[in-house]
Amino acid sequence: MQAFEKKKFGRIDLDVTAFAFGTAPIGNIFRAIPEEESTAMIDAAWDAGVRYFDTAPMYGHGLAELRTGQNLRWKNRDDFVLASKVGRVLKPGRRGSIEFAPWVDAAPFTMHFDYSYDGTMRAFEDSLQRLALERMDICFIHDIDVFTQGTDQPQVFEQAMDGCWRALEQLRSEGLVKAIGVGVNEWEVCHEALKRRDFDCFLLAGRYTLLEQTALDEFLPLCERRGAAVVVGGGFNSGILATGARPGAKYNYAPAPADIMEKVSRIEAVCAEYQVPLSAAALQFVVAHPTIVSFIAGTRTVDQLQQNLNWFSAPIPADFWAALKKNGLLREDAPVPI
Repeated sequence: MQAFEKKKFGRIDLDVTAFAFGTAPIGNIFRAIPEEESTAMIDAAWDAGVRYFDTAPMYGHGLAELRTGQNLRWKNRDDFVLASKVGRVLKPGRRGSIEFAPWVDAAPFTMHFDYSYDGTMRAFEDSLQRLALERMDICFIHDIDVFTQGTDQPQVFEQAMDGCWRALEQLRSEGLVKAIGVGVNEWEVCHEALKRRDFDCFLLAGRYTLLEQTALDEFLPLCERRGAAVVVGGGFNSGILATGARPGAKYNYAPAPADIMEKVSRIEAVCAEYQVPLSAAALQFVVAHPTIVSFIAGTRTVDQLQQNLNWFSAPIPADFWAALKKNGLLREDAPVPI
């Protein structure tokens, strides 16, 4: 599949490119990215035909939204799709007093969780101000999962299903946003949200990959029945499906455990037999599911971006996918690229 190929965004009258540009890195996560590199990556993505851009207030305490808007501002607004998120309100603060980690040289704002109706409306309007664009097309409720909220997750989830939902449903009904959804690290949270409310879409980070397909049990089938679109980020499981099973490989932002290392090694053996790059298989597998409309890739350099684009379109023989299933490395019911 080519990065510029478009897929219908579920039941919504919206088409998105199968490859999306994720802006967390240009929020300076872990290390700073110069302005010129940020601009060069967005320009390179645009030149490659990418027309779906995903950002959030969290990324660099607003820095990613500022950079995204700056680089898209003079494009024809109808030529691209833009997603951002609610759930955090940013407030100006003294740079020296703000705890930025894991962000570096971020924007001078403090972040505060706020899943109320008023907080959602403020976050939505603030994002448009930082972007300096007339609209966002997709808006996700951000980080109402156990990974982020810990033991407070049940209470936070209920707040979001009330306050955030009422605000976003109003914005959607007024035509101020085309699609509303939830963006989290756990498919179970997405599944529960879809059972509770009439969401259009979900952003799932790292929970449908070459290594994990439990979302096929309940969540993805429900999305198919309801016409909800799914966008996947973290398709490399935070590293190991890009680096392979080498010392120090990361899985879920931590050193990969032995069982994961062993499984990835077995997948790599099949990749070697069929001369398929592991990363290409990881990227292309995700968007083979009919409900998954786009893969969000976050890159730090133009070279990384170009490598992702190359992997996305690399030829992979059908026998490769059959071999993964035959060896018990991929679920039999998992859709694979044609």
